[in-house]
Amino acid sequence: MFNPLVPFEPISRDVIPTGQNWIAQIKWDGVRMLAYEDGEGIQLINRRLHNRTAQYPELAQPRNLCSVPSYILDGEIIALDPDTGKPSFYHVLRRDRMSRPDGIAQAVNRIPVTYMVFDILYCDGEWVTDQPLADRQRLLHQVLNSAPHVQEVTNTSDPDALLTVMRQHQMEGIVCKDLASTYGINGKDQRWQKVKIFHDLYAMIGGVTYRSGIVNAIAVGVYDGPNFVYIGHVGTGKLNSDSWRKLTEEVQPLIRKDRPFHNIPERSAETTWIEPHIGVKVQFMELTHHLTLRHPSIQAFALVKRDECAISQISHLIPER
Repeated sequence: MFNPLVPFEPISRDVIPTGQNWIAQIKWDGVRMLAYEDGEGIQLINRRLHNRTAQYPELAQPRNLCSVPSYILDGEIIALDPDTGKPSFYHVLRRDRMSRPDGIAQAVNRIPVTYMVFDILYCDGEWVTDQPLADRQRLLHQVLNSAPHVQEVTNTSDPDALLTVMRQHQMEGIVCKDLASTYGINGKDQRWQKVKIFHDLYAMIGGVTYRSGIVNAIAVGVYDGPNFVYIGHVGTGKLNSDSWRKLTEEVQPLIRKDRPFHNIPERSAETTWIEPHIGVKVQFMELTHHLTLRHPSIQAFALVKRDECAISQISHLIPER
């Protein structure tokens, strides 16, 4: 069996690359997975080199994914939200974290998955990572066994139009790739570039956590009528060490014993509650099913009033129940 590989990663960009050699693909909101088959069985291994073969038995059948006896595929496993029909990281993560065989067997029909394949690294005894992406894609098209549970990711030559559609459908973003690019195992460079779609909102800080006496994360909330609603902890973003130290001083007189939030936040035991008087602008990707921010980052402190931190800023993103 092959030794597991760390897959090639795209770098983040705010703008779409220009040039005739670039194509764009949907950035699927799933779990990155490499599939290995060598004639003795299939192994599914994620980018952290953890084996996930048992979690997806519908994919792990011999000669199920490709017509050739040996190969390495790169792609993402996705699961659709049954209400919206969009890829849901929440649902695929439920599958990925299962460990009990009986639960996995039931989930095959309850939470169906699809392997969205976008590259091939090894084919029928030969490495193809040094071939241009355009050639690898032609090879992939020839050998992939397309079916409901395994699909080939398609290209578009109009990245701007694809990004517009992704915004309209509130999806994760796009990945732009150079058709002349080789595949860099355990690499990350500008041959592949991802453009993610983010949202902004204004929130108030209702709690903080500390590391070595300095605030290192904030608990933020928005107002739903009279209620101050927790929407997540944020510990990354554009603040430098001086900003964190200054915030540590500013929250000191605002500390209170009881939580200001109407709901019970995550990490409550380690959070110090404060009066919600400090505003902050936060960028995030989407709302989770628990109505918390996914991939939030602090953009800046903001002099905002309570009515500017209303839940109406994100009401259109709240998943239907």
